[in-house]
Amino acid sequence: MNRQHPRPRLNISHGPQKKVEYEPPPNLGTLSPDLQPCSPPSFCLPEEETATSQERFLQIGKYVIHQPSPSCESCTAIDQSTGDEYLCKVLPLSKYRSALSAYFATDGHPNVVSVWEIILGETSAYVFFQRGYGDLHSYVRERKRLRQPEARTLARQVVEAVRHCHESGVVLRDLKLRKFVFKDKERTELRLDGLDDAIVLEDDEASDTLTDKHGCPAYVSPEILSARHGYSGRRADLWSLGVMIYTMLVGRYPFHDREPIVLFDKICRGMYKIPDSVPARAKCLVRNLLRHDPKERLSAAEALDHPWFTRREMPEPLIRPAPTQKGVDQTVPDYDYNGHDEVLAAGLPH
Repeated sequence: MNRQHPRPRLNISHGPQKKVEYEPPPNLGTLSPDLQPCSPPSFCLPEEETATSQERFLQIGKYVIHQPSPSCESCTAIDQSTGDEYLCKVLPLSKYRSALSAYFATDGHPNVVSVWEIILGETSAYVFFQRGYGDLHSYVRERKRLRQPEARTLARQVVEAVRHCHESGVVLRDLKLRKFVFKDKERTELRLDGLDDAIVLEDDEASDTLTDKHGCPAYVSPEILSARHGYSGRRADLWSLGVMIYTMLVGRYPFHDREPIVLFDKICRGMYKIPDSVPARAKCLVRNLLRHDPKERLSAAEALDHPWFTRREMPEPLIRPAPTQKGVDQTVPDYDYNGHDEVLAAGLPH
């Protein structure tokens, strides 16, 4: 699967070392709205220079970086030579390699984000990534639900990304729809766009047993909620994968409630229903991922061999959806449990 912009061999270079006044280019007005300054910005080149206002612009190599505040890690950037927009992470120079370990371990797969370029300053590393065209969560919410052919095409790319990460020794932990973004304007190609919560195992033989309670409540597996002596990180990811595919096909989470305690109780009981509108093979795949016993779940590689992906397409049944009950949210909610770590920790059983 071809990338929209072929990624060159990763370039790690050093930024300028002396103070130079930055003059805004004449085409600064071509920047997208989120890069336009609301007030006259202070332009500076050296990373050590402190802007008088919280919002500042930096020129790092060929990039102009919009940094909302000096402490902001994620920001936007534009390549002056091409006009292309990028995402930029500003990381401490002493820690950037460890922070990017998951990206290095999975580099090269078309459905997993890759580092575009790294520029090293005196105290910070500026890491550039290609921008996407919207995330999968927003797309499913906009479409209400995805029809089987589109859902299968996108789900296959999601499973491919998870398979590659697991085989590369990376446990994702916070797998969810919002982590996947479209690579193209037509919204047909996906990539996993965030590995900041991932854990890189020491080697292929290393255990993937985890003990921390980490993840988004709607996607969290029952063993994370109940385990006292650890759980398999890969198998927990597979539960989240099942939640994703269910949501793409149905248009709502299999387990959902605004109250975390009620939500966690539903997950622990494992009570959910797949509507009759979902094709039989898709139902089978979801059920084999949402197994309450982690050992019974399909691996990502096994999921790719499931008949829903490998066999000829079956026509969707002509079944009218059941009427929506008043007061019950039957669609993917616009909230995604922001601050999920705090909510998750507060609602976990002991």
